[in-house]
Amino acid sequence: MRRPAGNGVRVRFAPSPTGYLHVGGVRTALYNWLFARGQGGAFVLRIEDTDVERSTEDAVRAILDGLRWLSLDWDEGPDVGGPLGPYRQLEREALYREHVARLVREGKAYPCTCTAEDLAARREAARAARRSPRGLCRCREEGAAPGRRRAVRFHVAAPGKVAWDDLVQGRIEVASDEIDDFIILRSDERETPVYNFAAVVDDALMRISHVVRGADHIPNTPRQILLYEALGYDPPAFGHIPLVLGADREKLSKRHGDVALHEYQAKGYLPDAMVNYLVRLGWAHGDQEVFTRQELIAAFRLEKVGAAPGVFDHAKLDWLNAHWIRTIPAESVAERLAPFWAGAGVDGRAVESRGHAWLAAAIPLFVERIKTLAELARAMAFLFAAPVAFDAKAAERFFTPRHLSNLAEVRRLVAEAPSLSAEALEPQVRRLAEHGGGKMVDFAQPIRVALTGTAVSPPIFPILALLGREDALARLDRALEQGAR
Repeated sequence: MRRPAGNGVRVRFAPSPTGYLHVGGVRTALYNWLFARGQGGAFVLRIEDTDVERSTEDAVRAILDGLRWLSLDWDEGPDVGGPLGPYRQLEREALYREHVARLVREGKAYPCTCTAEDLAARREAARAARRSPRGLCRCREEGAAPGRRRAVRFHVAAPGKVAWDDLVQGRIEVASDEIDDFIILRSDERETPVYNFAAVVDDALMRISHVVRGADHIPNTPRQILLYEALGYDPPAFGHIPLVLGADREKLSKRHGDVALHEYQAKGYLPDAMVNYLVRLGWAHGDQEVFTRQELIAAFRLEKVGAAPGVFDHAKLDWLNAHWIRTIPAESVAERLAPFWAGAGVDGRAVESRGHAWLAAAIPLFVERIKTLAELARAMAFLFAAPVAFDAKAAERFFTPRHLSNLAEVRRLVAEAPSLSAEALEPQVRRLAEHGGGKMVDFAQPIRVALTGTAVSPPIFPILALLGREDALARLDRALEQGAR
């Protein structure tokens, strides 16, 4: 049985649901998705859950939620007529057992009853005698011991080398005599297949044409090629993309900061920014830094993926995310802010009372100063509730008797102005400053502290206009009252 030819590009993302969705895994999914979309092929999602003790449904949900958040849609699933779920290996165990039985019948695999203790003792004896630690299992020559649970080992019989032309790493060769007979079916009560075997059977039956995965899988590839050949399947093309490293050039992990996709989502990174950043972490298209989804699909080529590891740069991601927040329409940003108001201490009802159009008008005033949606929500929080206290240093500097006198003049203008707009108010305040022989800062900064609680904010006159006459007057009166104490 061989994979039919002429089926086009078919790739897969096959995560193990034993923890959070790592950004390195997300990049692997992204490269496969872009390759499939650019070549008019299929992107298959398969959950490799044969590690029953460590796999969890929470991890499965995190994988599905993360891919959906990034709009990395998959093309196939077992749920005909319903929501397109992923393939799951635990639902395909009968297929693996059929393939194991065939290898045993053909003499290409054999039952093994060696225990971990048996193998450890033989390994120690080989070390003491300075012999190779290979060939520790004797079940093929001596037969399996009766009364013990049986695993199944694949017999590595092919001489010479196992070689392939890697799409990213180039030519790779491994001597066959360096590969010991390896387990393909565990001796546990369920008789679950090991990763290497289940992946080969699935990739063959799903007609996967290209296996694009992390470079940490390179040691698995010679074993998998041997299994393809033993089962009579054509191996796919392999491409092993470099790992993602931290700033210290070590494999990216928790000690480098956030590595789980959901952590970036929770902090207010945009999916387009994450996609844009991760695809550039090992792939380039000239000097272009910012890509739309369609531009990526059109430009992405596997041969442009570099073999050197990429270093995760949080500052670069922040820059891209800020760019995307400024680029998308303010109406869209307003909708995406909804999950972040509570974390910023803002009552959702206060946001609703202002209205979507008002919120969209306010957002452009703030986006130049922030990097994430969570930061944006915190920066805008003062719009929905007057500050409970004023920054002490700002109040000391800008609530002097002279500044409070200026603030009282501004309060009068706000109360009497027929049109409360930035375009109308700012020139009037400037004239006040000029007539009084003062500086504009001696008017603007007291207004800023009174309205926001701090001496730093977006341009204050548009803010004053957004707050509206009633809210602005209440905040000015409170500042005048407290400043006079």
